[in-house]
Order: sequence, then C-alpha cells, then structure tokens
Amino acid sequence: MRAVNLCADNHITLLHNGAAFFPALIAAIDAARIEIYLETYIFADDQTAQLVQQALTRAVQRGVAVRVIADWLGTGRQRSASLQQEFAASGVMYRSFNPWFRRGVARMHRKICVVDRQVGFVGGLNIIDDMVSDDDLRLPLPAPRWDFAVGISGSLVDVIHIELEAQWLRLGEMKLLARFQQFKRTRFKGGGVVHGPASAGLVLRDNLRNRRTIQRAYLQALGHARQSALLTSPYFAPSRKLRRGLEQAALRGVDVTLLLGVGQFRLQDAVSHSYYPKLLKAGVKIVEYRKTALHAKVAVIDDDWATVGSSNFDGFSLLVNQEANVVVMDADFSRALRQQIASGIADGEPISVDAFSHRSWRARLWHGTAFFLYRFLMRIITIGNGER
Repeated sequence: MRAVNLCADNHITLLHNGAAFFPALIAAIDAARIEIYLETYIFADDQTAQLVQQALTRAVQRGVAVRVIADWLGTGRQRSASLQQEFAASGVMYRSFNPWFRRGVARMHRKICVVDRQVGFVGGLNIIDDMVSDDDLRLPLPAPRWDFAVGISGSLVDVIHIELEAQWLRLGEMKLLARFQQFKRTRFKGGGVVHGPASAGLVLRDNLRNRRTIQRAYLQALGHARQSALLTSPYFAPSRKLRRGLEQAALRGVDVTLLLGVGQFRLQDAVSHSYYPKLLKAGVKIVEYRKTALHAKVAVIDDDWATVGSSNFDGFSLLVNQEANVVVMDADFSRALRQQIASGIADGEPISVDAFSHRSWRARLWHGTAFFLYRFLMRIITIGNGER
C-alpha cells in the first residue's frame, strides 16, 4: 500500500466555513504579484462568488497571470458560458472542465488555489455563498454550510502548484509527448520518513496515476488506528474495502464515529441508510447532522493524523471523480479539527442500533431498492475500474 508523500515544515491553518475561508482567499489574491491558479467544482453567481471574481479581476489589472478552472456540470451550463465571457473581458484565463461530458462522466470535484507559489488552499468549499444550498434549487440554508478548508504555506505549496499547472496544461492543446512529460513530472512517489513540524501531503484521486490513492490513505490510517477515528462526509456510500476498514477498526476496539450529512437528497439518504446495519453491528457509531447542510470531508484518526479535502465517502469520489485532500501529521492541527468535529457531533442525532433494527418493512424495502439502484449505476460507470 502506497504511503502519503509527506513534506515537512509546513504551516497549516484550519479554516472553518466561508466566514474564515473567503476572507483568507481574497486577501491572498489581493496580495498576489505573479500568478494565481484557482480550481473549483462550483463557481456560483452570488455575492460571495462576485467578491472572489472581483478580486481576481483586480489581480489581472496589477499584471498578475490568473488562471481559473471550474467544472462544467458543477458550475452549470449557463453559468459556465457567462463566466467564459466575463473572465475573457477582464483578462482572467478560464477553462471549463469536461463540457458536455466530452471526457466521459468524471467530474473535477477539487477545490484548490495557489498564489505566487507561496500560499495554497485545499478543502471542500466551492466558490458559493455559505447560506445557499449547492444543489440545482439554490435554496436558502437555515445556518451557514458546515465545511472546512486549509490554508498552507511551506514546502507542500510547490507540490500543489505543480499539480495545478499540469491540470491547466492538460485542459489545453497538448501534444502526446508533452502529456507524457507532464505525467512523469506529476507522478507521486511513495513517501518515506519525514522529520519536522506540520508534515503534510497532497493526496489526489484521478483515473490515471492516482486511481485509489485517497482510499488507500484512509485505509492505511484506519489500519494503524489504536484509539479513535472521527470521519465526516455529506455523501456516504463506501466501497467494500473502506466499509471493512471501518468495521475492522471498530471490532478491535477503536472508537469509530461517522458524522454524516442528511436531508439534501432523499435517494442519497436511503443509499447511506442501507450501509448502517452492518456498521452499527460492528460497533461503528453513526451520527446524522441536520442543523444545516453538512459539506465537510474531514477526518481525525488518533492524535496526529488528519485530513481535509474534497473527497466524499461514496463511489463517485472514491472511484470516478478528480479529488484532492491534504493529509496533515500534526498533533495541534488534529486537536483543533477534532474539537470542530466533536462540536458537529454534539449538534447531531445519534443513530440507535435498536431503533434502526426495528425499521418498518417499507423503510427496509426503500433502502434496499436505493442500494440496488446505486450499485447498478456504479457498476456501469466504473466498468474496468476494478473493486467497487
């Protein structure tokens, strides 16, 4: 199993919700002097997104090279077209990822930014207002969306920059030889022993060189867990290997708790519920978060392993889409993230083993049907991709 490639001596700042993330992002953009790469799944058309867009325009006016990538499906067809026009008029270079599914079904679900090769951001936050749902309805939320990102300075920023630069080139007109050279340049090698505070690594998932890297990072951390594992995801439909990793950790005495988002998509909730019985039987604790939209994809395992990123615990994130997480090996950072997750758990609703085992036959039938439909869809989408 390949280890995460860690870089030492990084300063990692945990950013909770847009209230912390967007001011930090805009401040970094306003301080840019050379170049900016920004990659996001959703680039909305709301007040928050306009503030980011205006900051990018100001950077261009200072002579900064600004390159933006947004996913065509996540951002929407009409918004992608309007962004193309607006950015072209302001001098921002813009590319839309996989318009009209020309590159297959995979989406670019990453949320990354690098400014001047000095400051980086990785997380789960799209360029969208915290108080607006990120589905097609764009409905107001009862409270700010619960999500996280990290601000990064240090050696890891160079790694992130290389990946963003390569992504930009891949989406342009590249000849076959140039693509092969970029592949060699961005191939991640196995990690070794790293010394120094705030060691961190970029963990990617794509359909070429990093097909299961994020899942393997989770499995390795769970396999070494001895005390506790707190994992958070808005969409939960784990692969067979990840489900077994959670169950085996709980069976050997690790306190495993899942904080899961529910309430956005009825079918997704039913799929998630189909996994509950075996996990609960193995001793995994499950808490559902209903206070507002939970969008965080974060975890803390034992005292010094933590991750923040874009990857959900479902088949699309683990086996189809392009994703990006940061793994942080630092006790102080892990403690801060653990406190945030514990706060979310306190606001959630624990799932009782007894209550769930006494579901009505209608609920059991609905959950089973949803599971069958989901598995059928994933088998079609992931043909040739091995373990599902």
